[in-house]
Amino acid sequence: MADTNQPAQTAAQGSGPKLERRYFIDIARTRLSPRQLMQAVQADVPRFAPGALADFEQTKGVPGALHVGDEFHIKILGPWNGSVRVTDVGPTSFELLTLEGHPEAGRIRFEAHQLDERPGELRFEINSVARSRDGLVAFAYDTLGGGKLMQEATWVEFCTRVAEASGGQALGPVTVETIRHALDGTTEQSRHHA
Repeated sequence: MADTNQPAQTAAQGSGPKLERRYFIDIARTRLSPRQLMQAVQADVPRFAPGALADFEQTKGVPGALHVGDEFHIKILGPWNGSVRVTDVGPTSFELLTLEGHPEAGRIRFEAHQLDERPGELRFEINSVARSRDGLVAFAYDTLGGGKLMQEATWVEFCTRVAEASGGQALGPVTVETIRHALDGTTEQSRHHA
């Protein structure tokens, strides 16, 4: 079980390039509003994560609803286990911050909202801003690429499961956008469908 007194591990404390990542899926004819959908996600975060890749175990807080200060230990495929703390909870969103020892240093936000330009449709998205915990993780993630592929598979599956829980119809595959801020100050953007 994780130590619930672990300090936060912010992106500023990390190593290697800073990555801003966005995973989103648009859904039509949902049975749930953005608020109802997010309530379902907040009530059981582990249900939406693919356990074989990232197994969430709540170590602080009461299952059934999220509260600021709740914590999860995540068993990540490979030697990359880590913990996160809930830092923000709203009716249609919540945010997690990595704790010391997690392979990443940063935050990740989950949100559901109506699409203004397309009434009757909603978007579920996951946004993260993070760097690797240290040089070894940066090498494994950025240079070898294994961590990146596993992470993408985790959040793509999370989005897919949320779309299924909405009772609606996904309007396409999950879109993945990445902005990579290199140490030399250059920026690289990419976008693809998973």
